[in-house]
Amino acid sequence: MLDTPAPFRLTSLAHGGGCGCKLAPSVLRELLAEQPGTGGFSQLLVGTETGDDAAVWQLDDETCLIATTDFFMPMVDDPFTFGRIAATNAISDVYAMGGKPLLALAILGMPLGKLDTALVREILKGGASIATEAGIPVAGGHSIDSPEPIYGLAVIGTAHPSHIRRNNSAQDGDALILTKPLGVGVYSAAFKRQALSPEAYDEMVGAMTQLNKVGTALGKDSEVHAVTDVTGFGILGHGLEVARGSKLRLEIEAAALPFLDEAPALAQAGFVTGASHRNWESYGAGVTLPADLPEARRHLLTDPQTAGGLLVACAPSAAARILHEIQAAGFARAALIGQARAGDPGIIVT
Repeated sequence: MLDTPAPFRLTSLAHGGGCGCKLAPSVLRELLAEQPGTGGFSQLLVGTETGDDAAVWQLDDETCLIATTDFFMPMVDDPFTFGRIAATNAISDVYAMGGKPLLALAILGMPLGKLDTALVREILKGGASIATEAGIPVAGGHSIDSPEPIYGLAVIGTAHPSHIRRNNSAQDGDALILTKPLGVGVYSAAFKRQALSPEAYDEMVGAMTQLNKVGTALGKDSEVHAVTDVTGFGILGHGLEVARGSKLRLEIEAAALPFLDEAPALAQAGFVTGASHRNWESYGAGVTLPADLPEARRHLLTDPQTAGGLLVACAPSAAARILHEIQAAGFARAALIGQARAGDPGIIVT
């Protein structure tokens, strides 16, 4: 059943929604090209160099601080649900690094005079409810008047230095596991055009509000070599970050990828986000697709995910065990999707 919407469509106030708002990978690379490097700080274990999920600062031999921020515009009309989705997405970066979240600060931008304060309170309540589920407080924040509604969190987490998992440490021969099905962007495009079924809406919200808590356990597993979360750049974009950072070729089996139930049909019907096109244009020569791959299926590979799953690279001998543990943790659609191999950094979809 659909959540109770605002008196008007909350999404009508935003030009885009969820992680589909992210700048294209090529634009982001251009913006960061002349920024000063983060070298020279011996305690900064993870900075901007590899586009990882969060910054990591080592406090001492036992503790690292993990810091991240994420925010976006609404992709659903129910304000409480919007808050839950945005908070889930922000906290995910800490889990993707192998950490445990500690506290969060709210980031809020709202168009004064367009949104009733009661609706804004519902957004904040939704975010707080997910923070409670993660076992952390929303301990403060900052708010501004903005033309479009924006909400998210800055999140601080911790981990032992040996538990930090980066996106550039996959090894030759590693198996690749994806923990959540793809297709959120396709669903959101259909929702915005009022073409998404109630069942698909519930499936979409369920995926986007499932915390990636399993990432903390994955960080403690020595057979897990690399982890990243799959968000606005799609499975190909975030897979490319792993491939380039690890200097390996990722081989992804198209038939093995899990999708939300109605995503293939909706993509075939043309429900595709603008971010999907921007993502594909940004990948350049880094991706090789089968010559006969339908365009609709390609769009699913570039589909921006909001609060998406984790892409895990692990020792092949441990892949079955790790997959079982991920599924037992509540990620029933988790699947083995390919492997990492020596070769020119990039992705080959077979």
